[in-house]
Amino acid sequence: MVSLNGVMRLQACLARLSMRVVSAGLLSVALAGALALCLSTEPVQANDEVADMQEVISEQLDAFAQDDDVRAFSYASPSIQRGFSSAEAFGNMVRKQYPAVYEATTVRFREQVPHPGFVVQRVLLVGPEGRYWEAYYRMERQDGEWRIAGVVLKRSELGI
Repeated sequence: MVSLNGVMRLQACLARLSMRVVSAGLLSVALAGALALCLSTEPVQANDEVADMQEVISEQLDAFAQDDDVRAFSYASPSIQRGFSSAEAFGNMVRKQYPAVYEATTVRFREQVPHPGFVVQRVLLVGPEGRYWEAYYRMERQDGEWRIAGVVLKRSELGI
């Protein structure tokens, strides 16, 4: 399976290559070589970073599914934690304002969008009543660990 990062790297490699290769015959040979090179050199660290980030989101969703507000709260960034008097208060807020997150029945991870100082992880959810949602998780590094620094939900008419 090719990741979004791998596809983006392939597109960049092909764009650089197409600027340099003029002959159509050479282009097909060069494209095959570029495809093999670009797909075989994807950095492992990037995949590990994505997996670590997605694991934090998955663990928090699992904690919500088990009504474990303390564990769910532990995945929130310090700035989010400071905004609540307790893990229970945090859990109550999520239950009321983010039921699609608290009661997600299906989760599909999509692309990540890096920004200076944080990454947005797009997640497709099926929430209560089988409704589809797009969740945009703001992920930040805190003491070497990924933490959730916010979530924006948008109702989706498409399935996952």
